[in-house]
Amino acid sequence: MEVTKEGRGLVMRMPVDGGGRLVVEINVAEATELLECLRGVVPQGS
Repeated sequence: MEVTKEGRGLVMRMPVDGGGRLVVEINVAEATELLECLRGVVPQGS
């Protein structure tokens, strides 16, 4: 997985089954919301 800052947004590239990549452009508010969602389901220390 890779996240880069491009312009005013963030571009997230995630590998998917079958060898491709999912590319999503998000803003900082969306990235913060995603982080909070992941904290709710990913065990601490992982």
